[in-house]
Amino acid sequence: MATSDRYLSTLLIAIYFNDSSSFYYFTTSLIHYSSFSTMPSNPSSSHPNFANVKPLLTAAASFAATLVLARSVANDLLPPHLRSYLYHGCRDIFNRFSSQLTMIIDERDGLGPNQIYDAADTYLATKVSPSTHRLKVTKPEKEDNITTTMESNQQITDIFDGVQFHWVLVCSQIEEQNLYNPRLPFRSTVRSFKLCFHRKHRDMVLKSYLPHILHQAKELKQQTKTLKIYTFDFRHMYGNNSNLWIPTNLDHPATFEKLAMDSEIKDFILRDLERFVKRKEYYRKVGKAWKRGYLLYGPPGTGKSSLIAAMANYLRFAVYDLELTEIQCNSDLRKLLIGMGNRSILVVEDIDCSIQFQDRESESAEEENIPFRRRTTQVTLSGLLNFIDGLWSSCGDERIIIFTTNRKEKLDGALLRPGRMDVHVHMSYCSPCGFRLLASNYLGIENHQLFGEIEELILKAKVTPAEVAEQLLKGEDGDTALRELMEFLEDKKMRNEEERKGKIDDESEMEAGEKEERKEENEGIAA
Repeated sequence: MATSDRYLSTLLIAIYFNDSSSFYYFTTSLIHYSSFSTMPSNPSSSHPNFANVKPLLTAAASFAATLVLARSVANDLLPPHLRSYLYHGCRDIFNRFSSQLTMIIDERDGLGPNQIYDAADTYLATKVSPSTHRLKVTKPEKEDNITTTMESNQQITDIFDGVQFHWVLVCSQIEEQNLYNPRLPFRSTVRSFKLCFHRKHRDMVLKSYLPHILHQAKELKQQTKTLKIYTFDFRHMYGNNSNLWIPTNLDHPATFEKLAMDSEIKDFILRDLERFVKRKEYYRKVGKAWKRGYLLYGPPGTGKSSLIAAMANYLRFAVYDLELTEIQCNSDLRKLLIGMGNRSILVVEDIDCSIQFQDRESESAEEENIPFRRRTTQVTLSGLLNFIDGLWSSCGDERIIIFTTNRKEKLDGALLRPGRMDVHVHMSYCSPCGFRLLASNYLGIENHQLFGEIEELILKAKVTPAEVAEQLLKGEDGDTALRELMEFLEDKKMRNEEERKGKIDDESEMEAGEKEERKEENEGIAA
C-alpha cells in the first residue's frame, strides 16, 4: 500500500499545482507498477496486478475530482499571497511522501550562462522521440546548420545506465519595470529544465549522468558547428577582448583525402592530431600546456595553406590568422592570445618574411640605446617565444600553433626546438603519388597510358602541386589535359637544366676570377 500512497501523492501534486512533470511521473510509474504488458488477453479481477490497479484508479479519480473542486474554491476565495503560502506548504508535505527527486537547471547562472543548461539543451535535441508533436527550430545568422530543440512544457524521457530520467522544459514570463516608460514594462522569458528521477540515484546523477551530458554536448557542438576563420582588428586592441577577433565562415573544401602529398606524411599528421586531442589528462599529468606546434616549410605552392584548412576541417577547429606586422608590441600579443577560443588553430604564415627577429642578446643591447618610451613599440623574439611557449601560452586549452615558411634556414633556432615547433613537416615538390591524386580529383582518371611518362618527368621537373593542378584545369578533356601537362613538364625540365647550367658557368667564372686574382697577388708579392 506504501507504493500506492506514493503514486497518489504524486498525482495530488500534479493536479493541485498543475505540475505536468509530476503527472507524467505518476502515469509512467503507474504503468510500470501495474505491469500491463504481462496481463492476460482477457483480464479479470482474479489477476493480482489488475486487482491492485482497480482500487488505485478508483482512488485516483476520487482524489482528482476533490482537488479540482478544492483548487477552484481556493482560487476564488483566498487572496493570492495566502494561496501561494498554502500551495507551498502543501507541496512540502506531499513531497515528503514521494520518492521522486526534482532538480531545477536554470538557463542563467547569475549574469552569465549556465553551462549545464546549454549542454542539456544540446543533448536533449538528440533524444526527441518520433511521438513528439512540438519542436523549436532555429538557424542562427551566418550559420549553416538548422537545429531542433525542445519546446516549452514538452517532456522527454532519457535512459542512462538502465535508469529513467524525465526532462521537462519550463518557461515562464516575468515582467520587469521599465525605467523609461513605466506603462510598458519589459517582459522576459525565464527558462529552466526540470529533471525528475528516483531519490536513490542522486549521487549517480551528479557524478556520472550530468558529466556525461556535458561531454556529449561538447562533442555534438564540435561536430555540427560552422567553422570560422578569425582576423584581429587593431582598432579594438585597447577595448573589450571579445571584439579583438573578427570572424567569417571558413568554407575551404580541403580535406586530407584531397591533399596531393605523400601518403606516409598524411598518415603521420593524422595520427599525431588524433593523439593530441585525446591526451588532455596526459598533458595535465606531465605539467605541460595542452598545445601542439607545427612548422610547415617548403617552396611556394606546395600546399601549406591547404594542409592547414584540412587540419581545421578534420578537427572542427576554428582558425585564427595572425599577421605579426600589424602588432605594435609584446603586450598586444598577450591580449590576442587571451582573446582566442579553445579548440583552435593559430596560424602565422611566412614567419621568415612577416617581421625581422633578432637574437635575444642583440635585443638587450639595442634596448639600452633606445629611449624608454620607444622600447615597447615592436615585437621581439623573446616576446614571441613567451607567446608560444611561456607562461602566457597556458591561457587556453587544446590549441595548435602553426608557422609556415619558404626558407626554414632563415629562422632562429630558438623557434624550432621541440615544445615550440613540435612537428616539422617538409612540403616538397609534387610526387608521382601526388600527381595521381590530382588526376583523380581534377579529371576523374585513375589510370592512363601517359601516367608512366608523366611520373618520370615529375621527378625531374621539380614542379609544385599547385602548378600541376593549374595545368589540369586548362584541358577541356582528360587526354588533352594530360598531353598539355606533359608539354609543360618537358619545358620546365629544360628550363631547370638551363638554370642549373647557368649556375655552374657562373660558379666556374667566379672560381676562374678568384684564381686570377690570387695569381696577380702572388706575382705582386714575388716582385
